[in-house]
Amino acid sequence: MECSLECANRSSNQDFILLGLSPSPSIRNTLFAVFLALYLLILLENTLIIYLTCSRHELHKPMYFFLGNLSALELCYVSVTMPTLLMGLRLGACRVSFPACMGQRFLFLALMCTKCALLVSMAYDRYVAVCCPLHYPVRMGPPVCRSLAAGAWLGGLGVSAARTACVTRLARCGQRVLDHFFCKALSLLYTVLTPACSPVVYCLRNREVHDALRRSLC
Repeated sequence: MECSLECANRSSNQDFILLGLSPSPSIRNTLFAVFLALYLLILLENTLIIYLTCSRHELHKPMYFFLGNLSALELCYVSVTMPTLLMGLRLGACRVSFPACMGQRFLFLALMCTKCALLVSMAYDRYVAVCCPLHYPVRMGPPVCRSLAAGAWLGGLGVSAARTACVTRLARCGQRVLDHFFCKALSLLYTVLTPACSPVVYCLRNREVHDALRRSLC
């Protein structure tokens, strides 16, 4: 009881101060321009994929259904992390409340877990298409695809809620994690560079997508 009261008193007014990637204003302004351009590129790429998978009849297939869901997830994913990053680069050190930090962490983890589940669903779709082609229309019909996508989103939310609860408990009891340059670089890799490259790797290099885009432009 005494330990829990001590932890609660110590963290009752706990805020986080984001120091940004660099203390130099000139470097922060350069990074702000770079990451803003990447953010807009990610929004454009994924919005284009969602539009094509919804509007073009030839892309109404299970694989592109999952790719459309993946693009929608990427839009949410970067919109959770990038605005905070851009704000820190633009304003310098800024204060973030503990509930706001935990809320952002919950959404981030939920979308990460959902992405993993969607990738598993896409792998299963390709497995059925290659190994069981005659059963593919039955095993990967629209009801099955919708169930897999809904399960991925709900499963991601459930896992994220459990992990965030554990992290919140550790943070309120004074647990700290050392921040290193490697951690910052790794964070930028999966919060900025991966969402920027994913649409190109998964969809925009596909010939069917190229043909659908060409027909839409014509």
